Amino acid sequence: MPDIPLGVLDLVPISSGSTAADALRNSIDLAQHTERLGYARYWFAEHHLNPGVAGTSPAVVLALTAAATSTIRLGSGAVQLGHRTALSTVEEFGLIDALHSGRFDLGLGRSGGGPPGEKAAPSPTATPVVDGRAPGGLLIPPRFSFERLLGSPRIALQRKLLLLPGAASQDYAGQIDDILALLAGTYRSPEGVEAHVVPGEGADVEVWILGSSGGQSAEVAGARGLRFAANYHVSPATVLEAVDRYRDRFKPSESLDAPYVSVSADVVVAEDDARAHELATGYGLWVRSIRTAEGAIEFPTPEEARAHAWSDQDRALVQDRTDTQFVGSPSRVADQLEQLQEATDADELLVTTITHAHSDRVRSYELLAEEWRRRGHSSRSS
Repeated sequence: MPDIPLGVLDLVPISSGSTAADALRNSIDLAQHTERLGYARYWFAEHHLNPGVAGTSPAVVLALTAAATSTIRLGSGAVQLGHRTALSTVEEFGLIDALHSGRFDLGLGRSGGGPPGEKAAPSPTATPVVDGRAPGGLLIPPRFSFERLLGSPRIALQRKLLLLPGAASQDYAGQIDDILALLAGTYRSPEGVEAHVVPGEGADVEVWILGSSGGQSAEVAGARGLRFAANYHVSPATVLEAVDRYRDRFKPSESLDAPYVSVSADVVVAEDDARAHELATGYGLWVRSIRTAEGAIEFPTPEEARAHAWSDQDRALVQDRTDTQFVGSPSRVADQLEQLQEATDADELLVTTITHAHSDRVRSYELLAEEWRRRGHSSRSS
C-alpha cells in the first residue's frame, strides 16, 4: 500500500436543535483539530437552499478558516461554475491568497451537473466490475438516476435564483480556460483585449476539477493536465468511470506531469462498530431528504432518525449511499479506505463525516488519523 494522505471535505452541516452559526464555529474548530491530527487538506463544499447545510460560499468560509489555522491546505470542493463568473472566482481566491499565500486549492465543479441524459462513453481502460465489486472487493452499486432531482420545483427555483444569465449554455471547458488564463495573466478577449486581475493574477493556488462521472468534468481535467477529485460518496456507481476517463484523457501540463487523483468517501468512525453505527443512524434519513429534492434536513439525532417510518421506496432511494458509507471501528474503516484506494489507484483520499454531535465528529477524525498513521501513511501531499 503506497503512502496515501487523507483530506477532509466539510459541508458545514447543521445538526437538529442548532444553528448555522453553531455549524460554522464547529467547522472552524474541526479544521483546527484536523490540522493538528495531520490531515493534508480541508475543503468546503458549496450547497444552496438546504436547511441543514451552511456551506453556501466556500471562499467566505475559507477566509474565516485561514485566519484560524496555519499549515493545513484549504480549498473549495467545489466552487460551482454557473453561479460565478471566471473573473469573480479568480478575484475571490486572489483576495484570500494575498494574505495566506500558498495554502489554497481552487476546486471547480459544474452547477447542477451535466445536461440531462449525459452519459460517458465506455473507457477503453475501464476497471472491471464483477457482481457489483471492483478488484479488491470495493462495492460498486447500481447507478442512481438524478432525473427526479433535476425536475423538482425546488431545484428549478434554485437554478433561477443562482444561475447567471446564459450559464446553462456556457462552455464548461471555456470557463476553465478563462480561469486558468486569468490566474496566469494571459487572458485575451476575442477582440484581443487584455484583463489583469488584482489580486488574483499569479495567485499561488492549486486548481482541481471535481466530478462524479466520466463525463465532461473528467475529460476537461485530463485534457488540461489538472488534478481531479472523484466523488465516491456522491455517486459510488460512477467513480471508476470518472477516474478511468480522466486518466484516458490526461495530457501533461506545466503544473502536472502525470494524472493525480483524490477520491472521496463518507465515513463514521468510533471505538467499536456498534457505536459507529449508532452515530451513523441519521445518515439514511439525511440522504433521503436530499434525494426527494426537499433539501438536506438538519442532521437528526439517532432517536429522531429511528422515528421515521421507512417505506420500500425510501430504502431504495438511499441504498447505494448507505451501502457505501464506511462505518465502524478504526481498523474496519481503514480497511475499507485502503480498498477504495486500491480500486481507484487514488493518490489521496478525501473523508467526509457527519454526526449529530460535534464531539463525535471530531473523535471520528481523530480515531481515523491514529489508525492511518499506525499503518504507515502520512499527511504529505504533492
